[in-house]
Amino acid sequence: MKHKYLYFTVSVSGASVLAVEILGTRILGPFYGVSLFLWSALITVALAALSAGYALGGRWADKGATYPRLSSLLAGAGVWLLLVPWIRSPLLHVAEPFGLRLAALVAALALFFVPLMLLGMVSPYAIKLRASSLDEIGRSAGNLYALSTAASVAAAIATGFFLIPNVGVYRLTLAIGAVLIATALPGFLGKRAPAAKLLVAAAILAAGAALAVSHPENRPDPSRGIVFRSQSPYGEIRVIDEESYRYLLIDGGIHTAVDTSSLWETTMQYVNVVDIARNFFKAPGRALIIGLGGGSVAKHYSRNGWAVDAVEIDPLVIDVAYRFFRLDSTEARVSRMDGRQYIASTPNTYDVIVLDAFGSSSIPFHLVTKEVFGLAASRLTPDGILVLNVQAIGWNDTIVRSLAATLKTCFPNVRALPIAEPPDQLGNVILFASRRPLDLPEDLPVPIDRFSAEYDRAHAWDNRFEPDTKGAPVLTDDINRADLWAEAINVRGRKDLHEMFARAGASW
Repeated sequence: MKHKYLYFTVSVSGASVLAVEILGTRILGPFYGVSLFLWSALITVALAALSAGYALGGRWADKGATYPRLSSLLAGAGVWLLLVPWIRSPLLHVAEPFGLRLAALVAALALFFVPLMLLGMVSPYAIKLRASSLDEIGRSAGNLYALSTAASVAAAIATGFFLIPNVGVYRLTLAIGAVLIATALPGFLGKRAPAAKLLVAAAILAAGAALAVSHPENRPDPSRGIVFRSQSPYGEIRVIDEESYRYLLIDGGIHTAVDTSSLWETTMQYVNVVDIARNFFKAPGRALIIGLGGGSVAKHYSRNGWAVDAVEIDPLVIDVAYRFFRLDSTEARVSRMDGRQYIASTPNTYDVIVLDAFGSSSIPFHLVTKEVFGLAASRLTPDGILVLNVQAIGWNDTIVRSLAATLKTCFPNVRALPIAEPPDQLGNVILFASRRPLDLPEDLPVPIDRFSAEYDRAHAWDNRFEPDTKGAPVLTDDINRADLWAEAINVRGRKDLHEMFARAGASW
């Protein structure tokens, strides 16, 4: 019976380690962005904690291994995890003065080092309890580590594929804490009546369930302007109202902003600049939008007579666009799938293809390679235009030059339309690429208002330029540095986001 309990304990411990590591990206992602440096911080903390746990667990076991001591490791990790949802926000604000990168490491260390270290101590401690002689230590250690790893594999699949989207991040964290405490109870109770063990375990699980249900993870909070928040398979999604403006945030980054007092018009300059591509055609044509967001780009094209297909991989983003940003089903035919998969499989051709799937914290590297641009070129009409929206630090950022170099492998004409003022600031750059000359048949309307869509278009078009691609690396499926460059952009952008929503009190 004791051996069965050890196997069960090691399984629960191994499953919890992987689940907590994955949960860490969702707990910290809305504040820091789910980027390369956040993953690096979490992996660093996890490996350091497990290493410390293995060393300490082995030494503690040699001093006298007992089941109550083993249970104290599980219970300690469980109690810590029960506290995580409540201490996260205060800790994030305390860590912010360290700067984004160091703050992410500090926050990960403070939230997850202790529970992961305690869970790391479980396996060597269990090996000591399981091995009855030197002759079977190797086999016992192998069996326990194999079982722990198998449980980790199952937990990784369950957490990422099913639990986070359906249970939620904080409820799942609280549930894991409760399960760890309940698993620890038989070791504390020893040979006492099985009924007592079950009763106490049930009480702990019920308490954990009550905490999970009471946590306001996915509830709207009108007092803070949060009209919607939920977890999808791809990120944390919030809809926030501030005065007359409504924002769509994915992992804390703004993907759509509209003015609800002005016919729900976009307040994002890049949407107006993307609109310029329509002016190259005498009559409305067919457009493909990869990355739906709140649907602002799709609306602009549809309301000007274009037939619009949109591709969005996240089902919750599609739902939010319809429910909270007034996207109408007649404005776009929306397909739920990966953008590259759609381009590779569709038989359709388009006059304009807009790649708008890039956020502030990451760039889907598989959408910015020579190979995918070649696919896009094959889906464009002879006079078609590929439009790519990217955020950059300055008009001549390395990422702009490299994307231009990559586009030129498939298109002879590439132009960059910058938005940021002055030129060295963080902002969007819109890249146009085509086999046709990129000269407008008619001049754009002269703006009469500095804060207008006409001004956004005129400013970007008047400052258009051909990026200097000399020495700029071409991005391929084999070698691609886009996510590394996106990290620096994320560091700059998150600072502005934190300041903006700290005033509103709506995001974190």
